Amino acid sequence: MSNKRRFLYFLAIALSIIYLVWRIFFTIPWHSNLFTLIFALLLVISEILSNSTGFILIFFRMLSTKKKWNLTMPKYSSTQPLPDIDIIIVTHNESVDLLRKTINAATFMDYPDKSKVHIVVSDDGNRPEVQALAKHYHINYSGMENNKHAKSGNINNTLEKFHSPLFAIFDTDMIPFSTFLRNTVPLFTENFQQLEDDPDHTDPLGFVQTPQSFYNADIFQFNLFSEKIIPNEQDFFSRDVNVLNGGNKRALFTGSNAVFLRKAVDEVGGFPTDTITEDFELGTMLNMAGYISLATKIPQSSGITPIDMKGVIKQRTRWARGVIQSCRNLHIFTNPHLTMINRIILLNTYFYWWAFFRRMIYMIAPILYALFKIQVVNANFWILMVIWAPGYFLLHYVMGDTSGIKDNAKIRNERWGEVQETFFAPYLFIPVILESIGIKAKKFKVTSKNVTYSLKDKLYILPYLILWGITFIAIIKFNYGKYGSEILVGSVITFWLLMHFINLSMCLFISLGRPVYRKSERFIRKVSGKIQLKNGKYYPIMTEDVSEGGIAFKITQKDNSEIQQEDNIRIILQHRNFSIHLAGKIARISNRNNQPIYSAQVQVPSDENRDHYLQIIYDGSNKTLPSVQDTWVTPFDELYMNLVVRARAIERKISSRFNRF
Repeated sequence: MSNKRRFLYFLAIALSIIYLVWRIFFTIPWHSNLFTLIFALLLVISEILSNSTGFILIFFRMLSTKKKWNLTMPKYSSTQPLPDIDIIIVTHNESVDLLRKTINAATFMDYPDKSKVHIVVSDDGNRPEVQALAKHYHINYSGMENNKHAKSGNINNTLEKFHSPLFAIFDTDMIPFSTFLRNTVPLFTENFQQLEDDPDHTDPLGFVQTPQSFYNADIFQFNLFSEKIIPNEQDFFSRDVNVLNGGNKRALFTGSNAVFLRKAVDEVGGFPTDTITEDFELGTMLNMAGYISLATKIPQSSGITPIDMKGVIKQRTRWARGVIQSCRNLHIFTNPHLTMINRIILLNTYFYWWAFFRRMIYMIAPILYALFKIQVVNANFWILMVIWAPGYFLLHYVMGDTSGIKDNAKIRNERWGEVQETFFAPYLFIPVILESIGIKAKKFKVTSKNVTYSLKDKLYILPYLILWGITFIAIIKFNYGKYGSEILVGSVITFWLLMHFINLSMCLFISLGRPVYRKSERFIRKVSGKIQLKNGKYYPIMTEDVSEGGIAFKITQKDNSEIQQEDNIRIILQHRNFSIHLAGKIARISNRNNQPIYSAQVQVPSDENRDHYLQIIYDGSNKTLPSVQDTWVTPFDELYMNLVVRARAIERKISSRFNRF
């Protein structure tokens, strides 16, 4: 990090601290009524916590050296025996078709000695169809009945039956890449050698977490028509924040696609069963037991993320409640076994889930003044400009500068972070409060990844619509009839109202949803093969993209004029010295760079063909989705684009109805 950047970071923190001191001692309306005083104190506390979490990220960014950020993956140790590893695929009630993809991918994972890889399906439903699937793929099956401890109980039951020195955990929907073991296990063999060479100065490695990655667009990307503009919302934590945690040897376990030292997990008593976020709690238990944890930056598996409101809100509510449960179990404020770095990471994680309560406070505060003249901050406008504005805007710039830097490209900026906080705020702030005072939810279920759009789902728009309407009225009422200096003095309130109005407008578009036409995700894959036409001739091809139901390809020689739309075809693709046979029909012919691109619907005739074809599709990240943010496109551009796209959609519907008459 350059000295200039470091100076800006320190200056942003210093100015923000000056502002917070001023806020605490000079702006709280102590003599107001009880409601105003309570809200004023909540606002100050929210600002303190918001700034503190920002300071922690800046602090970790300054601690992060190039070596810590770019974790070097060693080769398998030549002096250490290759360890056996159990691949545990955890399933509850997910579909067999989804489970098949993960099991299939696990059988293709590269390892110097495949006999040392033991794949097991951990099924707490004792489902005959899952047992048959395991038998089909010649892998192990671990079933159980009457599981009272959810995912933890399922995994612990399987761990009692398998005893390799390493094991990996995969959720049903998290499909591993063939490179997964190559990019995790060598860190353990290197650590084993270091422990032999210098045990006094080497910490044992407890687990390695790879990023949570998803092959479909999330609810923000999809519903905002932003699949080419912003990365997955979870990338900021998985590929940036947790990598920073890992740089301090305290990465958090996020539930799937991680490799563990079996001895370490046994030492802490297995997976904890007194929380619904056993992943978060187990990782910390291992750290407290003296084991370090690392996080890699490049995804080694990919899963499916929910894009319906019900599924997303339900998933985040479970995470929020679970983390708060685990923080209480771990006594993160007073536990003497936590190191300073560990405690800071845990506090940062805990207060993250309070960000949604803070966001509600931030939205309501300017509305109270604009509509009801309830003043929760006693401050002169010019003093506010001198003390608040420099620190706020510099910190805002610095936080954007630290939001996931990858080769000078950002994973997320602050404005997008505020949109995402606003989206979750109305649904998470109450569960967070309830869990914090010990009121637990009665039952939690695995989040369904199937998209649903019932009338009940559409009611999720109501909190945003109500807040949006109130904010709009507040903007009009507050500024109506004001001129000159009055507008200037009130500009801070107007600024915040407009910011929240824009965020809420984005939330309205997200909650409105978007029709899902594609049955399966499309992946960019370059695979050679050949096509047989109805005349029996073969032509060499190269695929452009593939999906479970279709394939796009170009012919790599000039004579291709015989292919017509609706033609029946046969395609042969090469994968690992295996010829995959596909049967299909040409659905569309397009032109790209003056070359015909043929899109075909395909069917896979046999199981072995299907296994290899699925591996072509899912062995690697989905490059159709961005890994960094397009910084040229702002939320304002997104807002305008959504207005235009949705207005045109309404216009088409109206036109089609009139045309019928």
